[in-house]
Amino acid sequence: MISTYLVPLDEVAKVRDEHLAFLEGLFAQGTLVAAGRQEPPVGGMVLLDVADEAAAREVISHDPYVLRGVAEYEARGWSPTVGALKDYGKS
Repeated sequence: MISTYLVPLDEVAKVRDEHLAFLEGLFAQGTLVAAGRQEPPVGGMVLLDVADEAAAREVISHDPYVLRGVAEYEARGWSPTVGALKDYGKS
């Protein structure tokens, strides 16, 4: 999921702790693979381990950034073939 901030960074900052706690919860559940802010800080990227786009949209709909209207997300599918994640989830 690729996010785009809809408000200035100072408004994003007011929700950031809630957002990060949400992501930590996803990581603890095994749903989140990795996440981070884009550079320049216009949004972020959230790599989820879910079955399909519908599941990704359902998960991200609970993100405080979405609930508080500070960011929107675009879904992008991705299958790693080279690098550190190439065998992720394959066992």
